[in-house]
Amino acid sequence: MTDLTHLTIAEASKKLTAKEFTALELTDAYLSAIDAANGTLNAYTTVTPDLARAQASASDQRIASGSAGVLEGIPLGIKDLFATQDVHTQAASHILDGFKPKYESTVTQNLWDAGAVMLGKLNMDEFAMGSSNESSYYGPVINPWRADGSTENRVPGGSSGGSAAAVAAFLCAGATATDTGGSIRQPAAFTGTVGIKPTYGRCSRWGIAAYASSLDQAGPIARDVRDAAILLKAMASVDPKDTTSVDLPVPDYEAAIGKSLSGMKIGIPREYRVEGMPEEIEQLWQQGIAWLREAGAEIVDISLPHTKYALPAYYIVAPAEASSNLARYDGVRYGLRVDGKDIADMYEKTRAAGFGDEVKRRIMIGTYVLSAGYYDAYYLRAQKVRTLIKQDFETVFHAGVDAILTPATPSSAFAIGDKELAADPVKMYLNDVFTITVNMAGLPGLSVPAGLDAHGLPLGLQLIGKPFEEETLFQVASVIEKAAGTFTPKKWW
Repeated sequence: MTDLTHLTIAEASKKLTAKEFTALELTDAYLSAIDAANGTLNAYTTVTPDLARAQASASDQRIASGSAGVLEGIPLGIKDLFATQDVHTQAASHILDGFKPKYESTVTQNLWDAGAVMLGKLNMDEFAMGSSNESSYYGPVINPWRADGSTENRVPGGSSGGSAAAVAAFLCAGATATDTGGSIRQPAAFTGTVGIKPTYGRCSRWGIAAYASSLDQAGPIARDVRDAAILLKAMASVDPKDTTSVDLPVPDYEAAIGKSLSGMKIGIPREYRVEGMPEEIEQLWQQGIAWLREAGAEIVDISLPHTKYALPAYYIVAPAEASSNLARYDGVRYGLRVDGKDIADMYEKTRAAGFGDEVKRRIMIGTYVLSAGYYDAYYLRAQKVRTLIKQDFETVFHAGVDAILTPATPSSAFAIGDKELAADPVKMYLNDVFTITVNMAGLPGLSVPAGLDAHGLPLGLQLIGKPFEEETLFQVASVIEKAAGTFTPKKWW
């Protein structure tokens, strides 16, 4: 029965429709896989077997009556950032202990309306702040990939590390994730999965715990490009409850897969050749360029001159917005409360006990850059840099470039507890060097597995597209996927 967990969403949907097995059987196969592996991988913070089986049984009834949705009976994992009605929603933080919302996020409601089944909530960096999934109150997620001949545990990336690890380890058919500075694409690259951050506004943010409101965007992590396209189509919608969601038709992304690249221009930004980048990342990039050229695309060198300012600007804008968003967690209405001698003391003790080190670090940075005397010097200047970064992309796209190809990460997955990264947060932040510009400009970005490093760990390539032209990314990514193949970790867990 566990072989069912190795089917893609597209394959499972066809077999469910053909009644080769039931949605309940598929769900039970995943629940068994989670029972066997989650104690080791720590991908789920909460598993919801009763709810999953009830949803699967309802799916079987709809399949039998001929009224199946596009994701009917497909078991998914949901990142702990998404509100799920009456189910643990804690953003992997101690400060939200016991919180079970009485409402559903728009993205997850869209998935349930399409017939999907919820297996449980997935681990993540606390409040989505991290690049390694080590800041979770529930402990680090373990990457199902290991270096050849090694027993050393690796990080799955962050903040959507639980989503990426669960998909790679066959503990769900696909997963929701969020991306503020690379938190979908970097974990996807580290785990040999496909992740897409859609254009800002393509998916509603309503019901998703906010980190940085002008940067956060929901998207899927899946095992292949087709599954990512299927999931994004179901997740995306305009939403009157989120005024930043955009009222544009959601295309049939799956239809773009397999289309010719003839006549397409792919840009290669010279600024992404960063100092100290490993040779194998450069080789992977060159291989990706060769695949796209062979597929009929024209390769053009481009310049994105303000790229070098993206990382420092991001680490002003994102913490500033975080300090504002996280002010609501005070112990008064929900979650953790640590009593004090008065209300101010209660606030201080609750927030001191409830937030982890990384969240505290970003709140303090954000509060500082928004404080009197520093707002103009830091936050306002960072927003001006953000505008310049966006203009760089606009210039390139106006010149006829259809998509941009870059590495997804500067390395493969690193070890859990890496002492050098733990001692220097800035070195950890550099993991997002290739992904942050996409969030600053509000563009769509996709990570697709493209090869393995010298130690047998997966590496990804990133595609960046024009606003609301995600179908172009699926079209190009499918070419890379066809050339590179798909990648599966050797089971050890």
